[in-house]
Amino acid sequence: MKNSIIEIFDRDIIKLKDEIIAYKDEKNLWLTSGTISNSAGNLALHLVGNLNHFIGKVLGKNNYVRKREEEFSLKNIPAAQLLVMISQVKNIVIDILTSMDENDLGSEFPEKKHDKILTTDFMLLHLLAHFNYHLGQINYHRRLLDN
Repeated sequence: MKNSIIEIFDRDIIKLKDEIIAYKDEKNLWLTSGTISNSAGNLALHLVGNLNHFIGKVLGKNNYVRKREEEFSLKNIPAAQLLVMISQVKNIVIDILTSMDENDLGSEFPEKKHDKILTTDFMLLHLLAHFNYHLGQINYHRRLLDN
């Protein structure tokens, strides 16, 4: 299970980088339109912040301080900077998950989620589902607004 989770995080974080790179016009990363209220850039910041918090800080016990509001309020960060942030979080995620013991997956996740106690494997699967939900939004955003 652990190796599968690592492989999927690795694969899908690379897909996030590929989506950012695929934008023809970097300014379009920050566009919104109609009922599309979150730009691809803000969704990318949100994904990076989410993984840095739940995997980096909570599981890895690093010193990351999440500023969730900024994930949605910051604008016009250069694509190159987003790509660095994505690469950094990929390394953090892979390093921390690789260092875990397979038995750690069945243990209690160190932080409640919506006031519920979850197992680490459940939380990691939740994080993968959350990641891919927003990755799909970014893909749709790019194809819709970057033509």
